[in-house]
Amino acid sequence: MSRQKEKRLLDEVRDVLRLKHYAVIATELIQLAENSSQQLRGDIPEACKVQHGALKKEVVEIAEKWHRDCGTLALYSLEHE
Repeated sequence: MSRQKEKRLLDEVRDVLRLKHYAVIATELIQLAENSSQQLRGDIPEACKVQHGALKKEVVEIAEKWHRDCGTLALYSLEHE
């Protein structure tokens, strides 16, 4: 195996290990921020909804980059309000 392929493989393994633990946590923290904002303000500003949606989508895309079976995470994270 070439050094370049070995480095790529190691990078993939590192990403998978990180995502295994952080993908769900990341999307939950975003949702927590929305829920807290709604409780404090009575409503979530539209700009926040858009940004949070983009962040959740990005987290799911990164997770799916290395693990194709993220359907539950995607459904829960992207459709949860």
